[in-house]
Amino acid sequence: MATPNYYSNQRVGIFIDVQNLYHSAKNLHHGRVNYRELVRHLVGSRQLIRSIAYVVRSEGIVESLPQKANRPDVPTGTHLSSESAFFEALEKAGIELRTKDIQIYAGGSKKADWDVGLAVDAIRMSSFLDVVILVTGDGDFIPLVDYLQWGVGRLVEVAAFRRSTSAKLQEAADKFINIEDIPRAIIRK
Repeated sequence: MATPNYYSNQRVGIFIDVQNLYHSAKNLHHGRVNYRELVRHLVGSRQLIRSIAYVVRSEGIVESLPQKANRPDVPTGTHLSSESAFFEALEKAGIELRTKDIQIYAGGSKKADWDVGLAVDAIRMSSFLDVVILVTGDGDFIPLVDYLQWGVGRLVEVAAFRRSTSAKLQEAADKFINIEDIPRAIIRK
């Protein structure tokens, strides 16, 4: 894995696998990711073209948080679910959301996966990006990394928690960024 050169005119796209980061931050650090700080660090002095988070809506409201005064679209006295508040925080950090509902099958099994959607978006947008940053530790993205590098000639960076990231994904990337090394990127509970 060579370290790529950074230039201020590089156009960057960030694709965030929220489920992967959520579970890694929770299990490794009993905390959560500060997405605003993460994106700021990953972009650096380069040009951010798009940052997209791929999220799954759960099946119900876990808890309610009081409505903030700066939400005129929500009637007074109502509450936002913790999930809605999280989605709103991502959007306030300048991150676009792609959402889908969790699928529940007849036997009770559940599926919630954005791998194909993330990959398609990264490929589709690669024509106007110089650097693609995948924020995930999932080794299933190795074919995407290979295609972006060799098929369309893009630099590919991977940002994730080293301890929960596929070693082969770390090796395949032009650069691996360990989220644990980014100041203020983890909010401990």
